[in-house]
Amino acid sequence: MQKHIKVFTILLCFTLLFPLFAWAIDVQISGMKVTDAADNLLLSLKVEGAFNEKLEEAILNGIPATFSFFINVNRKRTLWADEQIVELNVTHTLKYHNLKNHYIIKKSREDNKPVITESFDEAKKIMSEINGLKIVPLNRLRKGSRYQIMAKAELDKVKLPFLLNYILFFASLWDFETEWHSHEFVY
Repeated sequence: MQKHIKVFTILLCFTLLFPLFAWAIDVQISGMKVTDAADNLLLSLKVEGAFNEKLEEAILNGIPATFSFFINVNRKRTLWADEQIVELNVTHTLKYHNLKNHYIIKKSREDNKPVITESFDEAKKIMSEINGLKIVPLNRLRKGSRYQIMAKAELDKVKLPFLLNYILFFASLWDFETEWHSHEFVY
């Protein structure tokens, strides 16, 4: 009889936990490009797979979503530890305005000047991309040195009112964090 209880308990746990694994989001950074223009090093990249059905539903219900991008630039050295040149944190926040039926995207590196669109697909695209972000002035880089740019993105933890955290415990399923993506170059 106890063997049946153990088997039942294991099956019950698997049945309850399996949906959590099925909801896992495969999010990654792609299309990382580094260019130089106007005396600055510029970065472009895209986050793919960030929007799942639950996150989209939450946004449409008025819960804002914030993507944080972490960017590091290091000078590679052979006999010494790498030298950190710059460390940046960039945020993009998306909020749906129910009454006006439009989306508002604010980017920290653009002084949080709102970009407004009526298209959810366009809002998701703006939210997921960094285009021509000024990372570091070129005069801070040494000619002939090797450099590495590393970038990572994550969805900030959803902040709900105190009691809703207990009722909507599944909100943590919206969270994601990508692996570090790197690009090396010689200046």
